[in-house]
Amino acid sequence: MLFLTVLLGISVLLEGCSDKCQVTSEYAYYEPVYTTMEEIRADVKLEDPKPVTSLGKIYFKDDILFVNEPGNGIHIIDNHDPANPKALKFLHVPGNVDMAVKGNTLYADSYLDLVAFDIHNLNAVKEVGRIKNVITTSTNALGFYVDGTRGVVTDMKQTKVINISQPDCDAVIQPWGGMLYDNGVVVSMQTAAAFNTKAAITPGTGSGPGVGGSLARMAINANHLFMLDGADLQSIDITSEQSPVAKTRTNVNWGIETIFPYKDKLFLGSTSGMYIFSVSSPEAPALLSTYEHVRSCDPVVVDDKYAYVTLRSGNSCQGFSNQLEVIDIADLQAPQLIKIYPLTNPHGLGIDDHTLFVCDGDDGLKAFDATDVTAIDKNLLAHYKDINGYDVIPFDKILMLVGSDGIFQYDYSDKANIKLLSHIDVEPAQ
Repeated sequence: MLFLTVLLGISVLLEGCSDKCQVTSEYAYYEPVYTTMEEIRADVKLEDPKPVTSLGKIYFKDDILFVNEPGNGIHIIDNHDPANPKALKFLHVPGNVDMAVKGNTLYADSYLDLVAFDIHNLNAVKEVGRIKNVITTSTNALGFYVDGTRGVVTDMKQTKVINISQPDCDAVIQPWGGMLYDNGVVVSMQTAAAFNTKAAITPGTGSGPGVGGSLARMAINANHLFMLDGADLQSIDITSEQSPVAKTRTNVNWGIETIFPYKDKLFLGSTSGMYIFSVSSPEAPALLSTYEHVRSCDPVVVDDKYAYVTLRSGNSCQGFSNQLEVIDIADLQAPQLIKIYPLTNPHGLGIDDHTLFVCDGDDGLKAFDATDVTAIDKNLLAHYKDINGYDVIPFDKILMLVGSDGIFQYDYSDKANIKLLSHIDVEPAQ
């Protein structure tokens, strides 16, 4: 796979009666740098804590906060005192985006693989299991490219070449952007303005599972890990925690984005709607119903009676709606829309004891009393306009938030007086 951009400079050379054009062509080749899966698998390691340079998914278990750094690994943070969180270690996992925890085992994706780590001693986390090539490449959140023999594209290297030629001036010369090559074959065109060199690499408690955010693509229910992969819902048997076994794939639909577990049900958010599955038979998930909405990005969270769905516009979602939808799920086979609330550009959300938190893009973090689902907009508890959040986990009166400006934690034990407890800043990569 190769990206090519060309700049053309033209000058006229007059030699006797012959007109010649001097054409200077500057070729910018963005050549993929491949890393073999063997090298990637050998590069997993536990490191000392390091500054947070970017933030992705978030997961909480037994007072430990796990925060993903997209493509690189997981920050492990001691959160026994949310007012004073302490970074413990950084688990370097190439290609990591998602994670989940059951008991003393952390599960994390690594490009094509699902990896299990023993975390009973956080100062000596070690790999104990791996399912190779269980993840497809077509829709992975990093957008990476894999060659069957050369490995994964982990970087792009730019090389410039300048050529000078003198064709006849009557030749038709058109400025253009670039071509995408795959093994020497042109497969698409791309303008210079649209070119992005990173396109190929962008880049509970006790023995039970922990708690993930609303943007998670992995979730644990009883003795199975469920994982979204392309258009499929994968079921992984983790009865033996450190020896995961891939079991079944259930085709859902292209566009499934998020997964939220609740009791023996899974609520899948997609670009076109919400899917409700029963996993009482975990290796044969049964679709109970589908709630359809306009095309838009769609995370979902659930309490006993209602599902809360945020829709937002965005290039990847190809939608234009920015709103909160409240859905009655008393009858799981016939979910009913209760009310729609307009928002700015909502991302992740969370609910605990009728306190609803929404990350509303540039309009900040919003906290609502959702006791009356027909009047949520009239019960705004707090509005932090200077925080651009991605996702939240509200748990035991502590809100954990990840966003462009870092990791924030709030005490909401008193709904009328929500307090900021701590902030871990994002430091630019050196």
